Amino acid sequence: MKITNEDNMELMSRYEDNHFDLAIVDPPYGIGIDGQKEDIKDGVQIRKAHTFKDWDNECPNEDYFNELKRVSKHQIIWGANYFPQFLEKSKGWVVWYKGQMGLTMSDCELAYSNIKSPTRVVNIHRTHIWKDKPIHPTQKPVKLYEWLLMNYAKEGDKILDTHLGSGSIAIACHNLGFYLTACELDIEYYEASLKRLKQHQAQLRLI
Repeated sequence: MKITNEDNMELMSRYEDNHFDLAIVDPPYGIGIDGQKEDIKDGVQIRKAHTFKDWDNECPNEDYFNELKRVSKHQIIWGANYFPQFLEKSKGWVVWYKGQMGLTMSDCELAYSNIKSPTRVVNIHRTHIWKDKPIHPTQKPVKLYEWLLMNYAKEGDKILDTHLGSGSIAIACHNLGFYLTACELDIEYYEASLKRLKQHQAQLRLI
């Protein structure tokens, strides 16, 4: 597993065409969800406070998507409904149903896939994030990434993530034995995700 603190364009520039078998990425959507205020309901914290950092003011440009498609054979891209102009037509979308009806956040999130597959719905409740003690405002559950890897990757595949964020994909790759190359530009998220991964690995060694 290779995880670096750098710009994703610099990382991808070092690799030849189709080096990675599968890229699973969660880039900024450009909707300003780069932080959040604490939310407490009936004395229970239902949303953790995260510092606003202004990294979600705009989505990646066309150069990013061209480079991502150059270095990876297949892509799964979260939030792709916010930048369809950079993607080819595909029926293989993934719908993550969060099971949080009644809250102010969306009931589901969409991911584009260029893998030849029908659209699939995965039902993983967002409460899994709270069990992981979220370190990132847009953190996704480890179980969600495990589902993606089990359904879209093959044994021995090389995985790429250009926006590591909380490191959930790193834990999923560790659990399932996939080799991951990933980067995170924000130093605080980078250090927190590495700490989270190391703590997870240490817990497994104690079992």
